[in-house]
Amino acid sequence: MTDQTTSFESAMKELEDIVTEMERGDIALEDSLKKFERGIQLARQSQQQLKSAEQKVQVLMQNNGEESLSSFEQGE
Repeated sequence: MTDQTTSFESAMKELEDIVTEMERGDIALEDSLKKFERGIQLARQSQQQLKSAEQKVQVLMQNNGEESLSSFEQGE
């Protein structure tokens, strides 16, 4: 997959498949580098999706009177 909007679940599955394939060690160096690059892309995308979800939860909790969570900051 090469799209920019892979769902979190799809990204995690693809990342697991990449790791499994690379651990077997039976792919060419060039293919390994491509898979590593794709893995980094998926990991960064997933990290951003998690951060966004966490911020949404924090805003919702704050709106419901839970003032103990830090506030949503748009620029992060």
